[in-house]
Amino acid sequence: MCTVIQRSGERAFTLIELIVVIAIIGILAAVAMPNMQHAPQKAKEAVLKEDLYQIRSSIDQYLGDHGEYPASLQALVDAGYLRFMPIDPITKSSTSWIEIPVDEETDEDLQPTDDQAGGGPGIMDVKSGALGTGLDGTAYADW
Repeated sequence: MCTVIQRSGERAFTLIELIVVIAIIGILAAVAMPNMQHAPQKAKEAVLKEDLYQIRSSIDQYLGDHGEYPASLQALVDAGYLRFMPIDPITKSSTSWIEIPVDEETDEDLQPTDDQAGGGPGIMDVKSGALGTGLDGTAYADW
């Protein structure tokens, strides 16, 4: 005589249940992928905006402390307003920053000093030397 042993309480997933779960995971992945494609570029642009903010803030602090604009970005580092020259995340270079000199007609009361390079009034702004446009459609050089 042959005895059949039945196990009670054990239950497995059916093939239909597994297919439904895989389909749901596939749909969620398809929805998330387009958002993740631009994540590295968004991160680089956020770092670029923060670097520009920090450099511009340091220029303003230098102006407030010394009564004149710094001669160059390197002068901000030398004076301790920046620990180091930030690396542009788009160009991956610390030398690609574009220094915007003081417009002498706009700031007539600022006189050049002897320690400023070339005898000019210094730099009042900085822009990225990166070519191209950001995800918002504006050129990096306009930030």
